[in-house]
Amino acid sequence: MEEKQVEIGGNALEKVPEDACAEKRQRQILRASFVSIAGNGILSVAKIVAGYLSGSFAVIGDGIDSASDVAVSIVMAVTAKIMGKKPNKKYVYGYAKAESIATKLLSMLIFFAGAEMLVSAVKHLFGEEQRSLPGALAVYVTLFSIACKLLLARYQMVVGKKTGSSMLTANGVNMRNDVLVSLSVLAGLFFSIGLELPVLDSVAALIVGGFIIRSSVKIFMDSNVELMDGVKDESVYQKIFDAINSVEGVGNPHRVRSRSIGGKYMITLDVEADGNLTLAQAHALSSKVEQSIRGNIPEVYDIVVHVEPFGTCPEEVFGIGKAK
Repeated sequence: MEEKQVEIGGNALEKVPEDACAEKRQRQILRASFVSIAGNGILSVAKIVAGYLSGSFAVIGDGIDSASDVAVSIVMAVTAKIMGKKPNKKYVYGYAKAESIATKLLSMLIFFAGAEMLVSAVKHLFGEEQRSLPGALAVYVTLFSIACKLLLARYQMVVGKKTGSSMLTANGVNMRNDVLVSLSVLAGLFFSIGLELPVLDSVAALIVGGFIIRSSVKIFMDSNVELMDGVKDESVYQKIFDAINSVEGVGNPHRVRSRSIGGKYMITLDVEADGNLTLAQAHALSSKVEQSIRGNIPEVYDIVVHVEPFGTCPEEVFGIGKAK
């Protein structure tokens, strides 16, 4: 594995593996994707078979939702492989934003699964075919699904937070919503059996489709932030200003810009300093600013610091300045 040299506080250079963190992150995302594929695959088959045998349309729909989660997880695994590619002349920032594109694709897959579920539920609800009460098997499988989905959702969100993966976090949120879906299916089954009204099973399926569509829209909107070079956590700017204030000799931070690349921050900013500094002194000062920011914000992809003489006051076209 290649190594790179990193300057620590202006002292001796220390050699560290260049892609160690990226490779570890890729392995974690791949592992989480394969766990999701296996878990949702088992749940999908169990729910579709149980729904068919017990005569529950809502449980079959829940199984179809789990099948869509398998497709989602396969896309995640492929994306993790793409993200592992090294930067080149065409993609000098690397392939990390493939994650945002995949998240957008996942939201569309989830939406179409929900829309199909909604249309089928409406047809089943207003159809003239004779309805029968769901069997107890549907209840047992739904309870099993709720327990498994809780564990899968928790795992995806923990790994997503640890790796800074919006893709895994979105998948975790989707699975957490699946728990609500299964709970609505369970409620529909209880009311259908208890009140002997099989039509309530179709009503539950209708609610399931609505939940799925709502989840897909939220994931779609969240993925826009990174694709449009924004940040989800706006408090990152205050952390940047706090870090700059701790460095003596610089002031008036302005044109501060931050955007997300693969769950990490790409930060660009201007600061002012004594115009009589030598080039070496200005470089050392900018290095201190960079190290201070990295100390405040661990999730940093890269930082670019531009040093200007005090009183330059350029026009603020992009970025933000510290409130006065």
